[in-house]
Amino acid sequence: MTQVQWMQWFWLGITIGGLALGGYLLMKLFRYEVRRLAQRAVKNNILDAATLQWIEELSRGIRLAVFALVVLLMVFFTLRLIGHPSVANWNLSRLLGWLMDGGARVIFLLAGAHLAIKVVHIFVSKLGVLIRPSDGTPAAEMEREKRAQTISAILRNFTTVAIAVVTGLMLLHELGVDTTPILTSLGVVGVALGFGAQQLVGDLIAGFFHIFENQIRVGDVAIINGTGGQVQEIRLRTTVLRGLDGTVHIFRNGAINSLSNMTKDFSYFVLDLGVAYKEDTDRVCEVVREVAAGMQSDAAFASFILEPVEILGVDNFGESAVVIKLRIKTLPIKQFDVGREFRRRLKYALEAKGIEIPFPHQTVYFGDASKPFRVDINSPAPSQAAARPV
Repeated sequence: MTQVQWMQWFWLGITIGGLALGGYLLMKLFRYEVRRLAQRAVKNNILDAATLQWIEELSRGIRLAVFALVVLLMVFFTLRLIGHPSVANWNLSRLLGWLMDGGARVIFLLAGAHLAIKVVHIFVSKLGVLIRPSDGTPAAEMEREKRAQTISAILRNFTTVAIAVVTGLMLLHELGVDTTPILTSLGVVGVALGFGAQQLVGDLIAGFFHIFENQIRVGDVAIINGTGGQVQEIRLRTTVLRGLDGTVHIFRNGAINSLSNMTKDFSYFVLDLGVAYKEDTDRVCEVVREVAAGMQSDAAFASFILEPVEILGVDNFGESAVVIKLRIKTLPIKQFDVGREFRRRLKYALEAKGIEIPFPHQTVYFGDASKPFRVDINSPAPSQAAARPV
């Protein structure tokens, strides 16, 4: 490498370093000035959380635009140094002219796209206001929040991809790239996907109907194809469950053959209570009602229980127990918490009342013992007594 080439690369490094430093200082200055303007607009120079979040979002948008511009300048100076033909006719005045014209439009496009994505995300996050609950109960409010969260996640991903694609095409147009072949290729790819990726299309259609028909929502506990877990994500192509042990199960929407939602609108805690045959079942039912009423009066569980305990009656005669079936109506997904506490309290109550909860046991029976008889060892055998002479 000659001294002239070495000096060219040296000045390129200084130029790139200056661009990076200038871009960093520009972003910091912009953020500082926006904060000062916001503080002047509010009293006591105290910014609330919403204003701070807005400043951060706006700063990220400008940061992205400045970063893209710096990268473009770095690429331009590097290509110019190595003598690439695409920048051979560009000089400093032409570059500055492009920066004032096309470069400014690129910056505004990137900043506008970032700001549009954030605005759409904020609007989508408020989608729950447009979804009215069926009534004023806590269960209906919980259902509204689940549905809003599910639809918001889908719309957030869809709008982000759509804005990014449109922005990318507009940037290519600003850079002088003809987008007509790209659009034509995308149309051909779409037709090919329609014929060749039927499974993918089927998954997308199935996912749309899962969301449109409100079959499951994010946060529900569901059993899909025999596998249970809590719904973590609902995408247009897949549904994600997380099991109790933390295992993540992913199902293609088009491959879901059976779907059981355990937390739709409300839930039931169902219990098969076994008591000994000698116990009075009416007395056992009274104890059950007392325990359930005590939980409903407890502030920690009163909001979870929607209705008093429902005793369905004697359901089965088991091998060692009479089975009484009962259930308690709860808020969605709260049946597990209510059930664990109800079992704990019921066990103590039955023990306090002396009511036996049978458990498997085994009794070994030998039958009646034979009566003892006396044996005289000195008496002769019957044959010998008959042969003795008189």
